[in-house]
Amino acid sequence: MSSQTRQLFGTDGIRGVAGEFPLTTESTFLIGRALGHDLLRANPRPRVVIGQDTRESSRWIADRVTSGLASLGVQVHSAGVITTPGVAYLARSRKFDAGVVLSASHNPWTDNGIKVFSGDGFKLPDARELAIEQEIFALLQKSEAHVESDSSGASSLTGEHALRAAYINWLATTVTTDLSGLRVLVDCANGAATAEAPELFRACRVQATCTHCSPDGKNINERCGALHPETVAKKIAESRGGFDLGITFDGDADRALFSDASGRVVNGDAVLLLAARDMHARGILPGATVVATTMSNMGLEIALRNFGIRMLRANVGDKYVLEEMIKTGTTLGGEQSGHVIFRDGEATTGDGLLTALRVMDIMARSGLSLAELIADLKVFPQRIQNIRVRERVPFDQVPNVKHAIEAAQKELDGNGRVVVRYSGTEALARVMVEAESQEKMNALTEGIAGAIKAALGV
Repeated sequence: MSSQTRQLFGTDGIRGVAGEFPLTTESTFLIGRALGHDLLRANPRPRVVIGQDTRESSRWIADRVTSGLASLGVQVHSAGVITTPGVAYLARSRKFDAGVVLSASHNPWTDNGIKVFSGDGFKLPDARELAIEQEIFALLQKSEAHVESDSSGASSLTGEHALRAAYINWLATTVTTDLSGLRVLVDCANGAATAEAPELFRACRVQATCTHCSPDGKNINERCGALHPETVAKKIAESRGGFDLGITFDGDADRALFSDASGRVVNGDAVLLLAARDMHARGILPGATVVATTMSNMGLEIALRNFGIRMLRANVGDKYVLEEMIKTGTTLGGEQSGHVIFRDGEATTGDGLLTALRVMDIMARSGLSLAELIADLKVFPQRIQNIRVRERVPFDQVPNVKHAIEAAQKELDGNGRVVVRYSGTEALARVMVEAESQEKMNALTEGIAGAIKAALGV
């Protein structure tokens, strides 16, 4: 981690309200230009693949970033509407120097974001993001937005279907088990998954019924998607045995949540448990170790331990999960939110479509339902409360907040956990409390949240 603080890049790229800084027509052009300069340091003729989700603003932001890149002679290939991990796959498999995604994931349609992958398919290191954003600010000071040099022939917007098809074909080859017996209800969130999920599941002979796959530019994540997994779960419960599984993607489909056949929501912790045990049994879980985050439930840690599997905790953000996985040589890691990273193959980031295929593969090979696969996961009551803040002051520098956190930890006395952190993508403080009883959990959460609201709230 760089000692300097990044102002534009958060834990998942640059995010904001489309049309407002840092996502104005000027700044997005300069972001492309700054990235172009970064790439030219290593290759005099760099190539970039760019993809986007279904937001109304994604097209013009893609055009501006493309113009910024092309103004320096960078060759840009558009993959059109595609998932974030789809761009990561194309960057590494097609030997691009970088991959760029326009998406704000699970955020409302009014937001957008710019994520960058290096040519190996990994997200950029913090230090490289910091160097790029320092150049962006330098360009803004020079008011260089008018410098759009002749980029004739430097930008290629053809071949979108071929690029997406390559990604779908790769995903389909990762599963060799017959999945034709599975009846699945899929929520595409009116987002990027609408471009790949139906075709992928057809190729894998899954009996998939897809919902929320009619994007209009403004309905991405609207009462659907990974922020609302209960939508699919409710439909499954009402179907009375009509489906074996529910799958819910977020706006850019880099994560997935699930529902079992009875309509119970299944999060990333449970997916880590069933995947870890399957990989451990097949001898492809090095060190019998899994990487989760500070937000993962104690119940997961206990269930894994009972199966002889150790759980490490990384900072929140799939980028930091991956860093810990690479450092420790582990092949499985993820977040409660549904980002799951499988490093026993070619994947370099969380991929909701790949995660869905892996869950279905385990179900088909084992002959067990999703509920049976995670029956021993005893979840500690956990509550997460978000508080909108006006500034991100370190909590240990706010006496009342520090006292509330210390008092909660003392009361739990090891039989629960407290995690208080700032969001990496929004102006929010997140309070997470796990306790053995619902009453204690709620009381401690309210106490800490109240202290934050009083000291730092909007």
